[in-house]
Amino acid sequence: MTDPELSAEDAKLVTLARATRARTGAAEGAAVRDLDGRTYAAASVALESLSLSALEVCVAMAIASGSRGLEAAVALSATDAAPELAAVREFAGTGVPVHAGDPRGTLSATLHT
Repeated sequence: MTDPELSAEDAKLVTLARATRARTGAAEGAAVRDLDGRTYAAASVALESLSLSALEVCVAMAIASGSRGLEAAVALSATDAAPELAAVREFAGTGVPVHAGDPRGTLSATLHT
C-alpha cells in the first residue's frame, strides 16, 4: 500500500516498481518519471558479469530514450539499505525525490538527490 500523501503520479511509480519486481522475481524494483512525464520501470540485474540496481537500470533507460532529466523516482527493495542515488544525481541533478520502500510498496523514506 502506498502513502496517502503521495501524488497520483508518484503513486503510479510505486505501482510500476512493485509490479516489475514481482513479475521478474528480482531483489529490487524501481520506476522513474522524466521531465516529459514518461515513466520507466525496471528490476535489478544480478549477473556474474553485470550488476545494476533497479534504479540504475531506470536511469539508463531514460538516458537511452533521450530524456533530459527526472522529476521523481521510486526504489523498492527487500533490504533495509537506502537506495544508491549516484546515478540519479549525476543524470538529474540535486533535489529529485526518491521514495524508498519494501517490495509491497510500503514506503519508509523519501530521499533527495
